[in-house]
Amino acid sequence: MTAQTTPESLTAKDFASDQEVRWCPGCGDYAIVKGVRKVLADLGVEREKTVFISGIGCAARFPYYLSTYGFHTIHGRAAAIATGTKLANPELDVWVVSGDGDGLSIGGNHMLHVLRRNVDLQILLFNNEIYGLTKGQYSPTSKKGTRSPSTPLGSIENPVCATAFALGCGARFVARTVDTMQKHLAEILMAAHGHRGASFVEIFQNCIVYADGVFSHFTEKAIAADNQLHVEHGRPLIFGADMNKGIRLKDGVPELEVVTIGEDGLAETDIMVHDQTNRMLATMLADMEPPHFPVALGVLYCDPAPTYDAATHEQIEQVKAEKSNGDLNALLRSGHTWTVGAQG
Repeated sequence: MTAQTTPESLTAKDFASDQEVRWCPGCGDYAIVKGVRKVLADLGVEREKTVFISGIGCAARFPYYLSTYGFHTIHGRAAAIATGTKLANPELDVWVVSGDGDGLSIGGNHMLHVLRRNVDLQILLFNNEIYGLTKGQYSPTSKKGTRSPSTPLGSIENPVCATAFALGCGARFVARTVDTMQKHLAEILMAAHGHRGASFVEIFQNCIVYADGVFSHFTEKAIAADNQLHVEHGRPLIFGADMNKGIRLKDGVPELEVVTIGEDGLAETDIMVHDQTNRMLATMLADMEPPHFPVALGVLYCDPAPTYDAATHEQIEQVKAEKSNGDLNALLRSGHTWTVGAQG
């Protein structure tokens, strides 16, 4: 008789591979891979059913550093390959790792379609506002005026807001976090994993070599409280070192404004309450930037809908039930056919 044993609980160390981590010392990716390993252990996922798929760039080395299945694909195509992976085996837990250049430039088209289709994937977009692997060229998210080898006089382009892009593509889960905020990072990754459908998580990640401190205007500890708004569904949009600042709609205008609780008779009840099912609110929160507004972090939008992969397999099962299994041999010989003779 064979005794059935209970699988051992895995720790974060169990999700670390034997590969040497090869990012620059001080890179924000170290913090992210540490956070992901911990979350995988806390979730109790099975390594043999977990897959990390990446494109090209510094972030794309991620699959090598996790003791799960993984696939380092080609530039910008991670979302497309992840879609095929999920469709081929819906039992797999599929994560996509991409950078701002990989996912929003050459891969922007694939990112658009995986979001609008709502494929059940966790998509982690590491945003450092630069091309790190290819030595510091400006990226789609680089701020106007960014000087780089490809923009020596400063970028003249308006940058892409990653979360606004995702919302515009029809994403049903959009969130933001920061590489060094380990507790917050874990909470967002857990929420993304729990969402059925395409979960888009923008992670602000510091590139210590080519864009060091690009997010310091809202991540530095001394000023973070006044420049970060941590949103939670059902809770008022309050922030600040003294927790006395809030966000509300301007009177008669569909625009947000920052107000101070206690001034002009304003009370906490006058502050907007975050509704993560409100796409318009999420878009306005995504557009907020210092110095006039704080940066919104957390789950900006979450409104589940049927997934593409589930609908695809339901459609297949329905056809099989109505028409039974097809005959591939007969299909190949149906319709217009021809015979190639000795003369070709």
